[in-house]
Amino acid sequence: MHWLTIGLAVALGVCAVVALELVRRLRRRTSRDVEAQVAATVETLETRLDELAQELGSAVRRAEEEAQRSRFLGQIATTIDLDDAIGSTLQAATALPKVDAAVVELDPDGDGDERLLGSIGLEREDGEEEGIRIFSGPPDQREARAVELSYLYAEEQDAGAVHEALGVPLAGRSGRIGWLGVFSRDPDARFGAEDVRRLEELAERVAPAIENARRFREARLLADLDSLTGLHNRRYFHETLAREVDRAQRYQRRLSLVIVDVDGFKEINDRIGHLAGDAVLAEIADRIRQVVRSADIPCRVGGDEFAVIVPEVEVGQARQLVGRIQRAVSAQPIARAGRVRVSAGVSDLQPNDNPTSLFERGDESLYAAKHTAHNGGLAAAE
Repeated sequence: MHWLTIGLAVALGVCAVVALELVRRLRRRTSRDVEAQVAATVETLETRLDELAQELGSAVRRAEEEAQRSRFLGQIATTIDLDDAIGSTLQAATALPKVDAAVVELDPDGDGDERLLGSIGLEREDGEEEGIRIFSGPPDQREARAVELSYLYAEEQDAGAVHEALGVPLAGRSGRIGWLGVFSRDPDARFGAEDVRRLEELAERVAPAIENARRFREARLLADLDSLTGLHNRRYFHETLAREVDRAQRYQRRLSLVIVDVDGFKEINDRIGHLAGDAVLAEIADRIRQVVRSADIPCRVGGDEFAVIVPEVEVGQARQLVGRIQRAVSAQPIARAGRVRVSAGVSDLQPNDNPTSLFERGDESLYAAKHTAHNGGLAAAE
């Protein structure tokens, strides 16, 4: 019995040791399982937090983009300046998702106006050298919806090239007035139905403001024109001269002024009458318009006195313009007035000049030219 008791005790001791080892191992395994579960839970939470952060960031960006578009649309609604309206439209377009660049083109309105084109985000390599092609839909532009645009490159382009484009018509009260196009440089971007909806909604909101600004510009242009000659009038001349002098002084650019007066116009009026004299002025204005550059600004500043603001030109080149004007006016007889001649004065902008001093020196030069026959009646103020 003694030995049996000892054996049983030993067996119980071994069982106890084994049980303790099993418990210890079980606890270790449970601890590892718990740690693994905790680690997995933490990883899941971190992933979800990252997703929430991305969603929140996207929501913030969308809100900022919407606020930006609303600000631009507010600017469009309150402006009567066409350039401002087009500029705000372009900025609102580039605030749309996926959009990196935009173009607005306004059609001629049927009264001889040229097309108006504005762009943003298109560098010289993109916009001028390669150009934009438009593939339009049916002839009835009032029924036209979104159209596909192709952006053509002269050769294969690297990063930064336009990969996707979309355009919609701008429709005013009387029909289509132009189109709005957007471009994306993201190679993975694809404009879909939602992008079309956004762009059409933008076009619908900006088109009336652009149309109103264009009508105001046309009305202002008519107010700035001399009714007899079709040149800019005296008020426009002085406003523009002040603006051009300020710009030239600020950026140290060249600027010249040419003042033209019809020789013996009083005698012409006395001889053929005032109505025929008005026709002579209109013809002289037309001949001046034909020989000036597109950048020059011809105006009628008095009865038989004209002026041409000549940006980016020094006095020598302005004298060449005077020669062209004098030859154009005198080359052919003008109806009952016969051959008519003009005298001209020239002045160029000096460092201390203001609009008044520039004009006065040009006028003094014209006065000198009227009293000399040298060089065809030309005297230039230095």
